[in-house]
Amino acid sequence: QVQLVESGGGLVQPGGSLRLSCAASGFTFSNYAMSWYRQGPGKERELVAGSAAGLTTTYADFVKGRFTISRDNAKSTVYLQMNSLKPEDTAVYYCSAYVWGRRYWGQGTQVTVSS
Repeated sequence: QVQLVESGGGLVQPGGSLRLSCAASGFTFSNYAMSWYRQGPGKERELVAGSAAGLTTTYADFVKGRFTISRDNAKSTVYLQMNSLKPEDTAVYYCSAYVWGRRYWGQGTQVTVSS
């Protein structure tokens, strides 16, 4: 079955960086778009970035120029490099894939930006 496992979250000071990873299994990774979402305290889940199977990337306006999504098809892993982090980036970050007509989610990884 489809499994998505995130890692790399933690506590970081404002202006710092983190790299999140999401290891995928159970489907042909290279054939599917992968996305990162986040859900902050008291907020709805929102799209952060997406990587299409053809490597086209998209970003939410609030992360453009600061975050970079990338993927390694040989490792079935998608990454989210987050630079210039702000306190408002504090959230649980989720990896997601839409496979066989259903959206799958990882368990999430907590990112806290605080001094």
